[in-house]
Amino acid sequence: MKVLYSTLFYLALPFILIRLIWRGFKAPAYFKRWHERFGHIPSRASKQNLIWVHAVSVGEVEACRPLIKGLQDRYPEHQILITTMTPTGSARVESLFAENVLHVYLPYDLPFAIRGFLDAMQPQFGIIMETELWPNLILICAERSIPIAVANARLSARSARGYLKVAKLTRQMLQNIPLIAAQSHSDRDRFVQLGAHKDKVHAVGNLKYEISLPASIIERAESIRALWGNRPVFIAASTHEGEEEQILDAARKIRGQFRDLLLIIVPRHPERFDRVTALCRRSGLNTLRRSDGKPCSSQVQALVVDSMGELSVFYGTADVAFVGGSLINHGGHNILEPAALSRPVITGPHYFNFLEITRQFLEHHAAIEVKNTDQLADSVIELLKDPQRRTEMGDAGKHLIEQSKGASQRLLNLIDVHISHVQR
Repeated sequence: MKVLYSTLFYLALPFILIRLIWRGFKAPAYFKRWHERFGHIPSRASKQNLIWVHAVSVGEVEACRPLIKGLQDRYPEHQILITTMTPTGSARVESLFAENVLHVYLPYDLPFAIRGFLDAMQPQFGIIMETELWPNLILICAERSIPIAVANARLSARSARGYLKVAKLTRQMLQNIPLIAAQSHSDRDRFVQLGAHKDKVHAVGNLKYEISLPASIIERAESIRALWGNRPVFIAASTHEGEEEQILDAARKIRGQFRDLLLIIVPRHPERFDRVTALCRRSGLNTLRRSDGKPCSSQVQALVVDSMGELSVFYGTADVAFVGGSLINHGGHNILEPAALSRPVITGPHYFNFLEITRQFLEHHAAIEVKNTDQLADSVIELLKDPQRRTEMGDAGKHLIEQSKGASQRLLNLIDVHISHVQR
């Protein structure tokens, strides 16, 4: 199965390159650093022991922040390497950690590329965030006695069914992972059912609950909001193709009740900034881009945030937050960031990527689920009319986050055991 998998990956390589080129026309950063994607990486100069953390993109980089801090505190003599797969993830590593960590792209899961990466970096221990399960990566690490932990691991019922289609390879892969730190007991059970050793899978909680926003973010949000005056603000964040049209339709209905509404749209992918701006303008809205550097006057009806690393700030400026990827069948995005700022959260019906969190928020009335454009508009109108309900939802969400913290400490305690075993 491993040989068949690798053969199919090699055969797919031309299509992977075409996709990389296609993405490069939309986001030029995809044209850069191809050598890293194929394992051609200069050997690490330092002889320090290395802990390697793989966080595929922005969301995983954000989630691993408390883990990275914990590793740096516990293992100050080790270097930390963070790998990503996307330019946006790479940029976020640089902005969060600067020169305090090493960073390269993780190569494609081709045997020669993985071996080149491991030869250059020589990690002592590896941590894969969430469920980036690449067979060659895991099996070659096992051959070299490099322990791998899967942290914040989640496995939906749908994903589990997909892995069952290659059950033998999945079982072989999972049985070579010495530590799987699952988000929930349901995730844990699914990993065990797929073949992971029961005593190596632990339900530790969700690292994304470990969110801690600095006071400077709240201060910046308040100062920006003060410049806008007392106008209602609705943010739609992490939006995808096919969602912005629905959001603009909803905003038109909301503006019927709140004529001075400011709509903030934060597209998920930078390559879509131009398209979303054009879409807002075609819908007749006086639209400003964050990068324009102009003040957001009372005449501005839509603000497109086309900068990186400012999402938390703009969540803080809003009265109501919609989290995208959920009105279309994408699976949703993290609702904890606006909740940490005590903002009422709205999600669409497709939130399977954050199923446990979102269900918990819905059960505790800290979030609202909407099925379509009309329900989105009606929910925003109701919340804008009811400051007390906004406060209650915000307080409920903040309380859930505080109650659910502790996953990073439980994970670090498990990692300690494995690293100390390697060092003996």
